[in-house]
Amino acid sequence: MKIEGPKELTKWVQMTDKCCGCGACINLCPYFKQYLGNTVQVFECDLETGRCHAYCPKIEVDYAELSQKLLGKPYQGLEIGQFKAIKAARAGGALPEQPYQGGGTVSAVMAFGLAFDYFDAAVLTDSLNGRPMPRIVTRVDEVLSCAGSKFTAAPTVSALNQAIHEGYRKIGMVGTPCQMTAIAQMNYNQLDIEAIKHSQIFTVGLFCNWALSPTRFVPFLEKKCNGKNITGMDIPPPPADMFVVKTPDEKIEIPLKDIRPYIDQSCFNCIDLTSEWADISVGMFEGRPGWNTLLIRSDKGLEMVEKARESGYLIVEDMPEDTISHLKQAARKKKQRALRVAKKQNELNTSPDKGRSSIILPDTVIDQLMK
Repeated sequence: MKIEGPKELTKWVQMTDKCCGCGACINLCPYFKQYLGNTVQVFECDLETGRCHAYCPKIEVDYAELSQKLLGKPYQGLEIGQFKAIKAARAGGALPEQPYQGGGTVSAVMAFGLAFDYFDAAVLTDSLNGRPMPRIVTRVDEVLSCAGSKFTAAPTVSALNQAIHEGYRKIGMVGTPCQMTAIAQMNYNQLDIEAIKHSQIFTVGLFCNWALSPTRFVPFLEKKCNGKNITGMDIPPPPADMFVVKTPDEKIEIPLKDIRPYIDQSCFNCIDLTSEWADISVGMFEGRPGWNTLLIRSDKGLEMVEKARESGYLIVEDMPEDTISHLKQAARKKKQRALRVAKKQNELNTSPDKGRSSIILPDTVIDQLMK
């Protein structure tokens, strides 16, 4: 995995509309900032190599190297990635009762981690009238205030960088697949940064098909809601085909076809539906309201889920085989769509003299996925 500098990052990511706004390059140095949903370089930097480039999930991501380094095995291109167990889960009685979106599994794990000192802090995404806001929280009530899906791209990894800078060393982090890839690269390419070496980051990855561009979507949303406060957003299961926005006094239904033009362009070459690099991954359980699909990927994830279950923070059940099969099919289709886009954009296994890859995969894995 070749590490270059901020000039290359700006040229091949920011200037080509490939930035996913994950925040991995922010709060590393003074040069990258987030402004109204855009990641911008405010000063030029002449470093030939930099953490901004090393951590970015949109340039030179070598999945085989990451898998070998982090998992100790070749990258096989499995639809939903490597995992140790797949379960149905929801928040248990140890949490205050409230209308969680889905099953409340993410809130339950984060709350348990803080309550039992597994984490010094949790890095989450809050929302202010539809605009995503990264937060560092240290109390269970703060976790619950951040509950709910946001649907917009957020620079949440910038808050992780900030938390490490502020001295937190046991951190729970919730994020999307691109953010989990950034953290995986952070763990792989530590670049002799002592603070990162001594940090323990527990990652909870979200299932994600796409995210909306806050720069373009939030103004659209404000207009639709006539300036009312936005208290939540949701996409009901099929056949609803609607995006639902909640305000204090009404629910506004917007056809999904009106939402799709606001999807962030960087999402179209993302091959990861289920946050493959996380310790645990959580998504909706289609057909069973009030529950989540839970993928347990690491030994840390197994321990955390079991301890949370024993303490009453989680309820865990077996997952039906037909549901697992449906999830794998959806994840495979996303991989196939993304690989076609990346190839068309000359960003799949690109030779250095012709550009920069966003995705680097063994040819055998590409052939297997595209069958």
